[in-house]
Amino acid sequence: MDVLPLLLLVAGSAAVAGAARRTPVPAPLLIVAVALVVSYIPGVPAYELDPDVVLPLVLPPLLYTAATDSSYLDLRAQLRPVALLSVGYVLFATLVVGWAAYLLVPGLPLPAALVLGAVVAPPDAVAATAVARRVGLPSRITTILQGESLVNDATAITAYKVALAAAVGEGATWAGGVREFLLAAVGGVVVGLVLMIPIHWLRTHMNEALLQNTLSLLIPFVAYGIAEQLKASGVLAVVVVALYLGHRSWEVDFATRLQEEAVWKMVAFVLESAVFALIGLQLPVVLKGLGADEGTSAAWYALALFLVVVATRFVWVFPATFLPRLLSARIREREDNPTWKAPFVIGWAGMRGVVSLAVAFSIPLTVHGGDAFPDRNLILFLTFTTVIGTLVVQGLTLPPLIRLLKLPGRDTQAETLAEANAQAQASRAAEERLDELLADERNALPPPLAERLRTVMERRRNAVWERLGAVNPVTGETADDTYRSLSREMIGTERDVFVKLRDHRYIDDEMLRTLLRRLDLEEAAAYREAA
Repeated sequence: MDVLPLLLLVAGSAAVAGAARRTPVPAPLLIVAVALVVSYIPGVPAYELDPDVVLPLVLPPLLYTAATDSSYLDLRAQLRPVALLSVGYVLFATLVVGWAAYLLVPGLPLPAALVLGAVVAPPDAVAATAVARRVGLPSRITTILQGESLVNDATAITAYKVALAAAVGEGATWAGGVREFLLAAVGGVVVGLVLMIPIHWLRTHMNEALLQNTLSLLIPFVAYGIAEQLKASGVLAVVVVALYLGHRSWEVDFATRLQEEAVWKMVAFVLESAVFALIGLQLPVVLKGLGADEGTSAAWYALALFLVVVATRFVWVFPATFLPRLLSARIREREDNPTWKAPFVIGWAGMRGVVSLAVAFSIPLTVHGGDAFPDRNLILFLTFTTVIGTLVVQGLTLPPLIRLLKLPGRDTQAETLAEANAQAQASRAAEERLDELLADERNALPPPLAERLRTVMERRRNAVWERLGAVNPVTGETADDTYRSLSREMIGTERDVFVKLRDHRYIDDEMLRTLLRRLDLEEAAAYREAA
């Protein structure tokens, strides 16, 4: 692909994503909708999705940033529902959707139908979790959706390889398929376990944030590439490494964490925007492969398959939620009794994404013996319509559905109280440590500086409690909000003076950058943007 079309893709998708923040429509859905329209504007380049680019170059960093932002402890607490969705549901959907396609489409061989089932089986929870955060879903549901999206691609890609081997005449068997699945899963986990400790050691022993973040950008590609080279699951290798590094991120110095957060936010934003744009831009590509006489029948097949995909998830989610409780007294004692609302939302949040399309485009043109792969163009079309259908129908209706069901959102008051208690304990420990250090004559400080240390510490301790207190009757702000606002105004005034001094040549640009960076760090410490 030429450089200019690639730049237009990135810039255009980022612009639409930025505009979406001013609308009630989730960014992924608006990007897809705009891309569908743009794909038919004369002169727009043909953006054919290349699986050799998406799977090894786009999927690893998206998995990495999602896994490092996830909580290992929360995922471990929700291991059963996550495993049932990311492994059990994907295999169930592969079989059910594949069998349904075999019955619906005349002449479609069962192995090719199972290929289609594996392709559309894994939901892409990027859009679902974006919606979940936006409308304030309970953290348990968000954790389950995130955990599912981290692992289900590995299950689906392995199932696809097994079904593809049978479809192209390579003599695949059920026993061989199970063996390949286990080898890929175990191999991916082992590769991740082997890599995570030395990579973390490197991160903690590098002295420069720039080098550490360069390593951070390479990690997902290294883990994915090594695992795939060993015929293991690159997806699982990336997830294992990322979960470990995210869990131990406190051991890396603060400069690396600040820089790394900014870098990966930018990377995730650009890649997510671009992949959703690529989804919408595939319409001319998939329609080009269909004949004119196939259009009407293909549309009916697409509608039927969409309904099967949606129904299959509900058929799996509800028994997977309630059966374990019926069968295990230990689960009933340990977990609260779920209502029907949470599994209903999880069932409806089964939107498909770019991985399904990328895998579909990797279907070979011919099978063993040189014959054309049966109904390859139709499989591409059905994959595309399923992805678009789930994104548009389920994506647009998920926020009002969540509001209609009135699920309990995050308890911000309880979270703030827990944060305040944690800060109080940390401040007490820090104050005791400060007294110990100041008692040593080697750490003697002038009283104003020692008092400054205590003031800063007290400010951190009180700031969270102030968010629980009364608000200003005039502005509606808490004392903490007013403090941050005044602090930013003071820092902004200092910044303006520094710039004027530079403009009048009292200081040079190098000194200006030094002074501005000092103010930036103070502003970051004084002001925290609400999550």
